Amino acid sequence: MQTTPDGRPVPPPHAGERAMLEGWLDFHRATLALKCSGLDDEQVRRASVPPSPMTLLGLVQHLAEIERNWFQRVFAGLDVPPVHEEGEGDGFTLVPGRGLDDALAAWRAEVARSRELVAAASSLDDTGRLSEREAGHAGHREVSLRWILVHMIEEYARHNGHADLLRERLDGTAGA
Repeated sequence: MQTTPDGRPVPPPHAGERAMLEGWLDFHRATLALKCSGLDDEQVRRASVPPSPMTLLGLVQHLAEIERNWFQRVFAGLDVPPVHEEGEGDGFTLVPGRGLDDALAAWRAEVARSRELVAAASSLDDTGRLSEREAGHAGHREVSLRWILVHMIEEYARHNGHADLLRERLDGTAGA
């Protein structure tokens, strides 16, 4: 596997659909971790620009929740609790005792579980079932694994843009 100079996996330029989707999702997952590297707990707790309370730590926690929701709840149909119980269940709420190492460990565990569930799927056409609320956004109760993977790439790409701005505000590091 090829990597970028900063160590992120390069998505395959010529591959089947599944390998391509998984490659781009892994690239965006690695980008999130990169945006947090070299920072201390105080820095990852620092909000971007008022009135936004968004933080890098909150983004890591949020994406752990998103991984769990889309792959375990929606795709696998599992009844699992939130990764982080505090707040509205979206992961953005920060608590004093949880630092970056803990949040990254929880996120990495969710990513590993997501990869297991995707690997066990026989086809990108395998479906998961949305809650009624989620179906209102998607327009249908069932979504394919393909749809979930594309959605997750979009979710990470959007939040990595947020992470890029947060990181630039913290120490001037931008790009990638």
